[in-house]
Parts: sequence; C-alpha cells; structure tokens
Amino acid sequence: MTTRGSLLVASPAMTDTDFAFTVIFVLEHNDEGALGVVLTQPSELPVAELFDQWAPHSAAPAVVHHGGPVSPSSVISLGVASGAASPAAFNPISGGIGTIDLDAEPSDISGLHGIRAFGGYAGWSSGQLEAELHDEAWLVCIAHDRDILHPDPAQLWWEVVGRQAGPTSLLQHYPEEPWMN
Repeated sequence: MTTRGSLLVASPAMTDTDFAFTVIFVLEHNDEGALGVVLTQPSELPVAELFDQWAPHSAAPAVVHHGGPVSPSSVISLGVASGAASPAAFNPISGGIGTIDLDAEPSDISGLHGIRAFGGYAGWSSGQLEAELHDEAWLVCIAHDRDILHPDPAQLWWEVVGRQAGPTSLLQHYPEEPWMN
C-alpha cells in the first residue's frame, strides 16, 4: 500500500509528542521508505526573506513551515495549480498538488493558486511507516488541494478528521490537551 499523495493524520494513539495533532502530506512512499511534510507547524520565518519572487504566491500565513525533523535547513515547496506548468517547475503528485522548484519563475506555472514552503521533512525508512500504520499511529486520509494552502494550519487536524466518515469524524471534538479534560 502506498500513501503517496495522501494525508497522514496523527491519531490519538500517536506516542511521539513531536507529531501529536499533525497532518502530513506524503510526497513519496515506496519500498525504500516514505517522505512527507508537516502541514500544521508554521514558523515565524517569512517566505519573502528566502524566496522574494514567490512571496506574492505564498498562502497565508506566508511563512516557511516546519516540514519535519529531517534536514531542517533544506526547503521543499508544495503548490496548487490548475493549469499547465513546465515539468521543471511543477512536479504533480495528486490532483492539483505538486512540488515547486523555487529556482523557477512563478510565471512558469499557469493557474497557480498558491504555494507553501517547508523547512525539513518527515521521513520513514523501509517498513517504518507500515509499522506505524499497523499500530494505528496514523490515519490515512484523502488530501484536498485546500489542505496544502489552509489559512489556519493549527486547525487543519480537526478539519480533516471532521470530514471523515464514521466514528473518525468524532475526533473533531477531541480536546487539544486531553490530560486537562
């Protein structure tokens, strides 16, 4: 099973506090492992400080997000586009979501709805994500274009679980600090 192009939503069974209430967009998942970016952890570093030409296209909050603990000084950018794009500028992953080459020009991507930049990424070695899925640490959910550009990343977890079918949707009422309940 591949989760490429899906969301990984931390379940209440997630024991790693660094990933509690996170939503990850999976960029790649194969026999060698998996790689994704955390959508729910904005930093305070403005995109304009690093990539001035992309700042007008950066979704609010227009900051570089903490993409994960691996290689935090590297930057991965996701974009949402509905038009044609130079393959060098936009690499489609799922629907209108794809990675953006920040060395390209924004004009190379027609129908660009916005971008989000991430410092670092979350990574799993071969079999590691499968084991976490077996332990029910993550819920695998369908990614929507709007998830990538969500204006309030801190609320994305509750929104994604709330749109799921069945009992999973009840998690939208889960307290942020269950130990205080």
